[in-house]
Amino acid sequence: MHRTYPQNNKVMANTSSNMLPLGTIAPNFKLFDTTAEKRKSLQELKGTEGTVIMFICNHCPFVKHLNAEIAKTAIEYQHKGISFIAISSNDVDNYPQDAPHLMKLISVEQKYSFPYLYDESQEVAKAYEAACTPDFYLFDANLILVYRGQFDSSRPGNGIPVTGGDLKAAMDSLLEGKEINAIQKPSMGCNIKWKK
Repeated sequence: MHRTYPQNNKVMANTSSNMLPLGTIAPNFKLFDTTAEKRKSLQELKGTEGTVIMFICNHCPFVKHLNAEIAKTAIEYQHKGISFIAISSNDVDNYPQDAPHLMKLISVEQKYSFPYLYDESQEVAKAYEAACTPDFYLFDANLILVYRGQFDSSRPGNGIPVTGGDLKAAMDSLLEGKEINAIQKPSMGCNIKWKK
């Protein structure tokens, strides 16, 4: 689904999450960690209580809008056994601002406490049916999908504060062994820049 959003007088085409079916097992991967400069697998990075996988990129205004709160939320929940993994799958030939060496700079600048992986082949994004940046997925301790959708309802220019409320509610329910609300709203952002 596409909507347009005003951002500094520019109009951006918006893409919503595909909403991978709940209960899906997290597709495995081994990708280049731009911060550690070595390949890392999902099995190495998953959390004891759960795992958040998010598809982001360097240049997207929707990601920039959430960056500070994503970094803060990750630290808070990593202490509770939920790991965070960020993946960029954008075509860097046509979007050089998303290149791996710049991903590393963003990671340092934004104080990411989680790996920022580069999905050069775009196969991982396809396996997760990722559509937009940012796109969020929460898996339980057995890597079963229990939440996918938005971080919260804040978007650039809509005046709603960034809290991470939707993702946090799902993580809290997971940690407390409660049922996660099945009414989940899609994330929205720039489309993943697919290779031609």
